[in-house]
Amino acid sequence: MCRDMPEKKKILIADDEHGILQLLRDYFEMQDYQVIEAANGVEVLEKLSLGPDLIILDVGMPFLDGFEVCERIRAHVSCPILFLTAKIEEADRIRGFMSGGDDYVLKPFSIDELGARVEAHLRRESRKKTDGAVRIFDRLAIHYEEKSVYYGEVPVTLTKTEYGLVELLSLNPGQVFGKEQLYERVRGYDGSADSSIVTEHIRRIRGKIGKYTDKTYIETVWGVGYRWIG
Repeated sequence: MCRDMPEKKKILIADDEHGILQLLRDYFEMQDYQVIEAANGVEVLEKLSLGPDLIILDVGMPFLDGFEVCERIRAHVSCPILFLTAKIEEADRIRGFMSGGDDYVLKPFSIDELGARVEAHLRRESRKKTDGAVRIFDRLAIHYEEKSVYYGEVPVTLTKTEYGLVELLSLNPGQVFGKEQLYERVRGYDGSADSSIVTEHIRRIRGKIGKYTDKTYIETVWGVGYRWIG
């Protein structure tokens, strides 16, 4: 009896350097991925309908750079987005993560490291099933299956990363998470903590929930990290 072959994961790769695009296409096709190519940001928007499982964006593309593309598409796609960039200042890191990016890879890069990061992100996506459909803290309700947050009946609009942090903390109430653990959730890959990025995400989450209540759900444990106290 013939069995259906598992569907290949799709990776959308956008870079205006033909040599890099060809290198990445050849590598990921050898790793049994289906590769969708884009030479600029406009082509990324045109090819989103193909349903990529992961997107790799060069930051310095013409017409629309990687940051602008990410900002436009993040509300419509939930898959991991990785940036390729030749430079990375703190302001760029913050902008990239605030726009909804999940990771950075610096040029020149190790192709094997990039492949490992892609695999790690896709593996993490497949493990995102949680053990509780809904949890309610006072009037704050977190729907884990639909990845949404409500205060009463009013939806609280969070970015993908902000929701990921709320999910991690609320599923483990009372547990203190250090910045390294939270940064891994923000970055999507192990790395040294970047306190400015973690702090900014937590500040934004508090601000969005704070529009509806004075109750603090995320407590700062000074010198250690954060915990959920709902």
